[in-house]
Amino acid sequence: MQRVITVSLNQNPYSLEEDAHARLEQYLAESAATLASNPDRAEILADLEQAIADQCTRRLQPGRSVITLTELQPALAEIGRVSDPAAQTATSGDNASSATPNQSAEVLRGAGLEQISEGAWISGVCNGLARSAGIDVTLTRVIAILLLFVTGGTMIVLYLVLMLLMPYAPLQIDGPPLRKLPTKCRELVTSLRAKIAALG
Repeated sequence: MQRVITVSLNQNPYSLEEDAHARLEQYLAESAATLASNPDRAEILADLEQAIADQCTRRLQPGRSVITLTELQPALAEIGRVSDPAAQTATSGDNASSATPNQSAEVLRGAGLEQISEGAWISGVCNGLARSAGIDVTLTRVIAILLLFVTGGTMIVLYLVLMLLMPYAPLQIDGPPLRKLPTKCRELVTSLRAKIAALG
């Protein structure tokens, strides 16, 4: 049995189990410390709190109102670690070799590379590459299939690496419903990122 703690996220009340509350406090404290010198710190933290609340609410099972660590961890993994742009620019060259999947995802997001789940066949990597390159997604998929045969299957490994490293673009509220496989891939990747982040 765990205690339930009510917190205010962006001035709205949410109930969390004790271990989820501890993890959330740790995440927000780390984020606040990272943004200590940022003039927009308060606004960024308020947006961050709202994003966490939205992600957790989306993951809640029907009929439940208390956020558990099971809902919180994937939500935090999908949002990623907060980074101060000025500090990131100064240290990106030094830490490239030891970047975690979440940190790598932030770098790729800054470069405009994101997985797009809407309309995806597998995870959204081809959708994201097509948008970033400004080409048709069909051409990207044809190239990926050709590389699959040319590389003798090595393309599968590359695709899996991109799945893990490329961040997910936010889901569009009025977008088309996701296919079953992209939904499963998105859940699997965010869960895996959460486990890797917890180990770190």
